[in-house]
Parts: sequence; structure tokens; C-alpha cells
Amino acid sequence: MKRYDSYKDSGVKWLGEIPSHWEVNRGKHYLYSKKTIVGADSQRYQRLALTLNGIIKRQDGDDIGLNPEKLDTYQIVDKDDLVFKLIDLENYKTSRVGLTPYDGIVSPAYIRLKSKGEINMRYMEYFYLNLWYRHIFNDLGTPGVRSNLSSLDLLNLNILIPCPKEQNSIVAYLDTATSKIDEAIAQQQKMIDLLNERKQIIINNAVTKGLDPNVKMKPSGIDWIGDIPEHWEVIRIKYLLNESKERSESGKEEPLSMSQIYGLIPTKNMDTVPNMASTFVGAKKVKEGDLVFNKLKAHLGVFNVSKYEGLVSPDYAVYTSTGIANLSFLEYIFKTPACIHEFIKLITGVGAGLSRLYTSDLYSIYCALPSIEEQKKICDFIDERTKKIKETIINCQKQISLLQERKQIIINDVVTGKVKVV
Repeated sequence: MKRYDSYKDSGVKWLGEIPSHWEVNRGKHYLYSKKTIVGADSQRYQRLALTLNGIIKRQDGDDIGLNPEKLDTYQIVDKDDLVFKLIDLENYKTSRVGLTPYDGIVSPAYIRLKSKGEINMRYMEYFYLNLWYRHIFNDLGTPGVRSNLSSLDLLNLNILIPCPKEQNSIVAYLDTATSKIDEAIAQQQKMIDLLNERKQIIINNAVTKGLDPNVKMKPSGIDWIGDIPEHWEVIRIKYLLNESKERSESGKEEPLSMSQIYGLIPTKNMDTVPNMASTFVGAKKVKEGDLVFNKLKAHLGVFNVSKYEGLVSPDYAVYTSTGIANLSFLEYIFKTPACIHEFIKLITGVGAGLSRLYTSDLYSIYCALPSIEEQKKICDFIDERTKKIKETIINCQKQISLLQERKQIIINDVVTGKVKVV
């Protein structure tokens, strides 16, 4: 790859050397912050959300627990505004950056920056995305004091300014290079979706109809359950689970975190290790074989039978079996679309991201249950039939991670001037 003829010290630690003719200046010279609350006109606007993949359109029902009246507090954004979510910076995956391709309204918690007309906003999106990829935003807050950044923080941040022609060339190059990577990621994700669909069919059939295709069925009496094998019972979950509230006195046990890919695993094994709590005293204790729920994300299927002993957040729920149910069988039932729908109906809270499935609500749900011996056979069948599918999904996810890493490297090299594309 080509490099520029000469470089100079940028004077900014995290920028390092930059092309000699590039400028370093504060963002406030090119951008300004604006916040306009939509008020009673919210129904006239398209609701938007800032995701890990940029700004998307939201549909009604996308956000569990969102009170429609809260939309009156949302803020207006225009096409080509930069939008930032810089809250809870310790959790890299919750902070986000995006250039909106639409007019609409977004959360009032987001930061909105507009152009003063002197810079390519698509270039700025790539520049700020690079800062996000490199966790630069995380280091700007004062540790132990705050984990959020304001619009003033952003506008006072130094940015790199190539000439307008170079900005346009950088955008054109990165649009082409990253679109190819995004296409490859989309293909891998499509494969994952198809495999998950195949896996879900196997699980759903096994935990709702059993393993005998000729078994006689009967009405369960519960709408969401439908017909079940004649010898199965319908029982409330409160008779199947006991909640464990044992807390750590020392905080020295192994910290565990919930991964949607790998389940409940040691925090040190997470792909992205979150900032650790200052103390784990008072964290909930988990034993191998316990069923652990992230109550904030039950509607996303974020719960798992633990293979480890350790500690989880006090906000998680930990359950043991009363002896009637195999917890792996219950996990499979709970992850069926019909049961997830029941969770969604019972979730309570003040808004998206703050809605919980409380134990009392979980206990109120009915489920269909065979004998403990049949539950074990069904689990063994599912494990065997889905083993290769799970392995393939993990391989696809690893490919996506490699592609995303490649994309981040390309963006960093180009927007910091390490590679010349003009």
C-alpha cells in the first residue's frame, strides 16, 4: 500500500504520526450540536435507532416495554446528521456511532452533531467509527467518576482534517472496500440465520411433541402450548424451579458473564471483556447445573444452564430444579418462539433496556412436561442432532469476527493517513 511522502507528529497520543499536510483541529470548528425535542408531533416522524450496524428504521413493537408517550421526548434528526450513543462506555457494545441516512426521531439520550458545511460528513463518520473501534471514547471519561460523554466532549475532541479532495477520495475508497467486507459478513450471517432456523425446528418439534412421531396428542388447554402428547402434563413453572439468592461474602469466586453465542462462561473468556466491577462481594453465586437468567434480556433468550461455578450480577436470576424438571429441557422450552412471546407479554419496566422478567411472572407461566426420564432422552436427542449445526454456527461467527477486524484495520489505516488512497 502507498504511503504519503512525509509525516509529522500530530501532538495527540492516540493519533501518532500523520501526513505532514493534514491538519489537527477541534471538532467544534466543523460541527455543532443541536437537540430539538419532537413533542406532540412524534407520530409524524419515522422512529430510528442507532444499532451496532448504524441507523435503522424502527417498527412498532421493536422495543420491548417502550411507552408510546415517551416518543414525545425523542429528538429530531435530519439526514446526514452524526448520531452518537456514548452512555455506559465501560460496555463497548452499548456505545455506538452512525450517520443517519434518514430524517426521523431518535432517543433523547443520543448526541446529535451537524455539519457547519466545511467537511464531508461521511468522512467524519469513518473517523469517529475508528475512534469507537479503538475504544478511544472509553478513555475520555474520568475513571470512577463518569462513563458518559457529552456533546461538549465530542466537539472539543481533536480530529484529523485532510483537504476536501482527500476526504472525498477516502470516502470513495472506504465505501468500496468496506461494502465488500459487509457483503461477506452478510453472507455469513445469512448462513447463521438458516442454521439457527434449522436448529430451532429440531428443538421446537422435540420439546413440544416428543420423539415418537406416532404418539397420540391431546389439547393442553393453554393457547400458546397447543396440543401435546397424551401422557404429558401441563404444569406451572413455579412448581419446577426454586430461585437461589445466595450471595458471595468474599467476592473471590470466578466472575461469569452471559454470551448469546457461548452461554454463561467465565468473564475472562468473553470475546470482549467488559470492565470488571470494583468488587464482587454481594454478587449472586452460581453452581454448575443452575439455570441463570439475565432478567433484562429474557425476551432475547439470554439465559443458560451453567457449566461453571462462579458469580453473576445481582440483577441476574439463578434457579435450581425442584426435581421434577431437567433444567436443560426447560432451557430448550424457554427458547422456543412461543415461550419467548409469553415472556414478552409479561415483561415489565419503564422502557427498552429497562424491562425485566421478574421471577413471579416467570412462575405464572404454564409449560408442557413429560417424565424426567423422557426429558433427558429429548435433551440427548437435541444435543446430538444440533451438535454439528452449533459447530458450524461458531465457525461462521469466527469468520464474521475476522472480517470485522479486517474492516476496522482498513478504516484505521486510511483515516489516520497510514495508507494513501488519493
